[in-house]
Amino acid sequence: MRILRRALFTASTVTVLSLCATACSSGSAQDASGGTTKVRFGYISDYNGASLLAIADKQGLWKKYGLAPELKVFTNGPLQITALGAGDLDFGYIGPGAVWLPASGKARIVAVDTLAYADRVIAQPGIGSVQDLKGKKVGVPAGTSGEMVLNLALQQAGLSPQDVQKVPMDPSTVVSAFVSGQIDAAGIWYPLIDTIKAKKPDLVEIASTKNFTDRAFPTAFVSGTKTDAALSGKVVKLLQEANDWRAAHPDEAVEEAATLLKLEPAKVKADAANVQTMTTADLVAKTKDGTVDGWFKGLGDFFVSTGQLKTSPNPADFYAGDAYVKAAAK
Repeated sequence: MRILRRALFTASTVTVLSLCATACSSGSAQDASGGTTKVRFGYISDYNGASLLAIADKQGLWKKYGLAPELKVFTNGPLQITALGAGDLDFGYIGPGAVWLPASGKARIVAVDTLAYADRVIAQPGIGSVQDLKGKKVGVPAGTSGEMVLNLALQQAGLSPQDVQKVPMDPSTVVSAFVSGQIDAAGIWYPLIDTIKAKKPDLVEIASTKNFTDRAFPTAFVSGTKTDAALSGKVVKLLQEANDWRAAHPDEAVEEAATLLKLEPAKVKADAANVQTMTTADLVAKTKDGTVDGWFKGLGDFFVSTGQLKTSPNPADFYAGDAYVKAAAK
C-alpha cells in the first residue's frame, strides 16, 4: 500500500508539472508570426489523438490555413480541458469518457474524430469476470474512458462503483501499479494495455467497449467555450482535410502518426485496429441526420447515471455541428 501511495504522489506531481509546463510555455493563440496565427493544440499519444495532427504537418495544412502549431502532449482528455479553461490551450483531443466535461459546459466539441473501441477492464490472473471484482482494488484514470468502461461493465454486471475499491490514478501509474500487483484490475485503454501485456502477458480482459454494441464511443476535438470563431473555422477545415487524407491513405496515416509518436509503425497499426474512421462527408451526413447528436446524447444519459452529469443536455449545447457542416461546405 505504501508503494501505491508513493506511485500516486509521483503521478500527481508529474501531472502538476505537466500543467505548469503547458502554462509557462504558452502565449496567446492570437499571436502572429510571419503572417501566421499560433495555435496551441493538445493531444494524447495514440493513433486517435495524433494522426490528424501528424498528417496536417506532413501535408502542409498548417501553413495552408495560416496556422503555426504548438503541439502539447497530455496523458488524458480531462487535463486538456483543464488547460483550455485556464487559457493555456486553444484546442485539444478527448476520448469518449471525457465527453461529460464539454456536456457540462467546460469546453465545446468542434469536430468528431473517430469511433473508438480501445477501452478495456483488465484483471490479474485468477479474476475471470466483472462479478469477481467485488471488493477488489481497481485503478482508473478518473473522468476518462477507462472509468467509463469500468462503470459500463459494473452496470451490466449488476454492480455499483461502491462494490469495488476504485483507485483514481494517472494512466502511467495504472500501468506500473498493475504490473507490480498493487491493484487487482484496471479500467484502461490500448495502446497502454500492450505496454502492460509486455510484462503481464497472462492478464485477463474481462470487459470491452466492443461488447456494448448498442452504444457509440466517439472521440472528438474540443476548444474553449470562448474560442474565436474564425480561428475555430480554420482549425476545423484543417482537421476535415487531414481526416479525408487519413481515410484515403490508412497505411500512410499510421506511418505519419508513428513518426510523431516516435513509435514503431506496427504498434501504431495495432492501436489503429481499435478505431473506426469516417470521411468528412460521412460525418457531415451523420451530423445533419442527427446520428452524431444521438451518440452524444447516449453518452450524456450514461454520465447522468454515473453522477458525472446532473442532467443530459441537448448535444447542440456543446457540439458545434452547424459550424462543422458549414466548414465542410467551403
